[in-house]
Amino acid sequence: MEEVNMERIKKATITQRMYDICAFAVVRANVERTLEIAEGLVNGGLPCMEISFTNNDAGECIKAVKEKYGDRMIVGAGTVLDPETARIAIMNGADFIISCTADEDVAKMCNRYQIPYGPGCTTITEAINGLTWGAAFIKAFPISNFYGPKLAKIFKTPTPFMPLMASGGIDLNNINEWLENGIDFMGMGSLLTNGSSEEIAANAQKVKQAIDTFRNK
Repeated sequence: MEEVNMERIKKATITQRMYDICAFAVVRANVERTLEIAEGLVNGGLPCMEISFTNNDAGECIKAVKEKYGDRMIVGAGTVLDPETARIAIMNGADFIISCTADEDVAKMCNRYQIPYGPGCTTITEAINGLTWGAAFIKAFPISNFYGPKLAKIFKTPTPFMPLMASGGIDLNNINEWLENGIDFMGMGSLLTNGSSEEIAANAQKVKQAIDTFRNK
């Protein structure tokens, strides 16, 4: 039997790894600090991060993390508003693309390079359009803070097949509630980005334990 070339199914492979890890850090930092955060995440068992393109050096940050950790760390680009920015991120090694908006041209760029895309959607109509364009998952934004964990059920009830991501307002106190309501991916800020690498690793371990406990019960 022919050995599977993982590059052929890169989009599916990365999406599955992201689902398996479930939680990731949303990072807005310079290259040096980004590498410190990455070290903590890897050591804590949550090797996944989104680097926001609100930073001018986001592309450099992505490249630096990929050069140091390779496939050990899944690194994505966030706040990607247009296909030009998406391509810059991809050329620097981004494994996935996330946006605060839903843009068909960004979706096409990501599909061309077999990169998972998560458009930011506020309504079911936007979310269904995103899936139609080939999005790997939907980022419920900016409403996750407003609705809280019940947001996942609001989306999942009419569209249970929709891979759903929330970002903002998720912590160790409510992570189980998010999971119980059906969230598939979770972006987390200060809990996974503040403090020393050792402190980030400790928090990452707690998040991973909560996810593993829920999924294995």
